[in-house]
Amino acid sequence: MKNFNKIFYLFGLFTVLVACNDAIDIDQPGRLDAEAAFKTVADLQSGLYGVYDRVDTSGEIAFSSIFTDELSIGFDNGGQGLADYAFVLNAGSTAPEVFWVGAYGAINAANRLIEAAQLVTPEADEQTQYNNILGQAYALRALGHLFLQNYFSTNYEDDNALGVIAMDFVPTIDQQLLRNTNGEVYGLIIADLDRANSLLDNDTSDPTFLNKDGILAMRAVTAAYRGNYTQAATFSQQLLDKYGLANRAEYEAMFLDTDNTEIIFKLERSVGDNYDGQGNTGSPEAGGWAGARFAFVDATLAGSPYFEMGRSLFNLIDPADIRYDVNVAPTSVIDPDYATNNDPALDILVIQKYPGSEGQPLMNDLKIFRSSEMLLIRAEAYADAGSFNGATNSTAALIKQLRDARFGTDTTLPVYASEAEAFAAILDERRVELAFEGHRYKDLKRLGSRANQGVNKDPIDCAFNGACTLPSTDYRFTLPLPIIEFNANPGLREQQNPGY
Repeated sequence: MKNFNKIFYLFGLFTVLVACNDAIDIDQPGRLDAEAAFKTVADLQSGLYGVYDRVDTSGEIAFSSIFTDELSIGFDNGGQGLADYAFVLNAGSTAPEVFWVGAYGAINAANRLIEAAQLVTPEADEQTQYNNILGQAYALRALGHLFLQNYFSTNYEDDNALGVIAMDFVPTIDQQLLRNTNGEVYGLIIADLDRANSLLDNDTSDPTFLNKDGILAMRAVTAAYRGNYTQAATFSQQLLDKYGLANRAEYEAMFLDTDNTEIIFKLERSVGDNYDGQGNTGSPEAGGWAGARFAFVDATLAGSPYFEMGRSLFNLIDPADIRYDVNVAPTSVIDPDYATNNDPALDILVIQKYPGSEGQPLMNDLKIFRSSEMLLIRAEAYADAGSFNGATNSTAALIKQLRDARFGTDTTLPVYASEAEAFAAILDERRVELAFEGHRYKDLKRLGSRANQGVNKDPIDCAFNGACTLPSTDYRFTLPLPIIEFNANPGLREQQNPGY
């Protein structure tokens, strides 16, 4: 999908059509309408690129890493991210605003493309392309709603709890929309995935576009988050039967953007695209290069890291594990006696998850769904069913399989004393496998209680502010509705999440 930067001249037209200030500020006088903007299938294709361009997880990476226990304050930090690092979260915070506005901007873009597609009649030789465009638009709309649910729903597993605003249409400027229930939002997500699957062809060779395998991954994630482990097991296993785990060389190459062995879907980032830049450092507003969430210049000791790897995360990663090589820069200064010396200046753990590609430091593709996550979802399903021990068909067997791949050798089969211990092992493995990819906050929210885990920073990382722990039951594991939305939609104030 390197051709993104070749179609930005058309994206300007699309931006006029879809730009909005918040979830309901949609239909403004004088705006170019769909009939004028989209006349051909080629126009729809350009519009689809525009929808993809609105999808970005760099803010999620920043917020999840800073708010939880993935990071410590770097030696070049000039005050970046200190509020999130101290668990300060309210309706005026940056994360809820940018997540809400950004996701609804992408949903609105998808809705307008879906609406516009009804005005275009494809030629016979364009029908497959037309269907694929429409299918991806439905899939992207589902992805936007799933993202919002993950952050703004208080209880993923309760269909009667409040979710977000289910937006499957282009509202007018005077509509005052309120939150739907989880059941209604998930119903829309599943319906959109069904539509997408019926429209998309069977080509799954390019992981930079949402295809049928991406649809299946969304089904697996949605089912796991809802606690429907029967479905989660089925969907994740179907993907595991097709996608293998990367070996050590492939795993390292995956984070250099030269191997896609276990990538089901990713957002490509290229020199010259709209995300080619530093973005907002230390903020969930983010944007720009993924690696710029942690360093100003590059992923080395000399690259001005303003965040470093948290010690509690570092202590989980064995140096013989390829994930150590991927995540920890070789220029790091590692103090084996850090707990005794208690001097952060002697223990500088530089993050190398996003070293850069195409000759641009810190710029890498954003991995959304990988087969290793599907394996860990399958492991959850086994644990939920009580099958957490054993050499086959168990949580232990799958975690061993993942570790064998990452160590490149036969590892010990783990044994768990209880279901809680098995879920704790899954959380630890997700913490290492998916480090700095935007998962930790959501993982603690949904699995923390089952694993008896919450945010747990090493004392050396939190001595300066005392924000060392946060239980997974804390209200701040659900984001508040942002105050910016209340200005346009005051009725939502009555539906604010508890604690805010």
